[in-house]
Amino acid sequence: MNISSLSILSRLCIATAILSLAACGEAQEDASPMPPETNIRDKADEAAEPSRSIIREEVDQGASQPQLTRLEVTISFADNGTQLDQAARQVLEQAISTPQMASGGPITLAGHTDSVGTDSANLRVSRQRAEAVQAYLVDAGIAERRITIIPLGEMRQAAPNAHPNGQPDEAGRAANRRVEMLVEPPPEADEQA
Repeated sequence: MNISSLSILSRLCIATAILSLAACGEAQEDASPMPPETNIRDKADEAAEPSRSIIREEVDQGASQPQLTRLEVTISFADNGTQLDQAARQVLEQAISTPQMASGGPITLAGHTDSVGTDSANLRVSRQRAEAVQAYLVDAGIAERRITIIPLGEMRQAAPNAHPNGQPDEAGRAANRRVEMLVEPPPEADEQA
């Protein structure tokens, strides 16, 4: 083959490709069974209606509930006290009215003390504080089986019991005399199955 034959052959290939592509465009335009007005109206209807799955049942996206988070509440106690005062009862009433409490998830009551007293006495007092909160919750209709008590005594301080110079820190000690209540969201239905 000579150069002029190659030139003619390449031109012929290019012309064939152009004609093939042009024919494809015409075939697509002619393949539409409905007039263009109808196609425009159908596309508007499709935009107004959400797409639907043909594989799974429809799920109502609007009815989904917001994800519950853990509720953390601190109930304070008086020095050496194991009884709930009016302020503690108000805190508990507010907690009882939350969605987390109503959801039925597990409740952990961690009892704490300041560092005054022996370790065994502090563990006993921290258990009694947690039991006082438990009794209040059960009296309010919360199922006792949901509640776990953990007496920690003076092991997990919220604040220092003493100043750096060794003098007692009364505000720190007061912050340590507490029950921490954690209300977890219930396990999801998928996790239970």
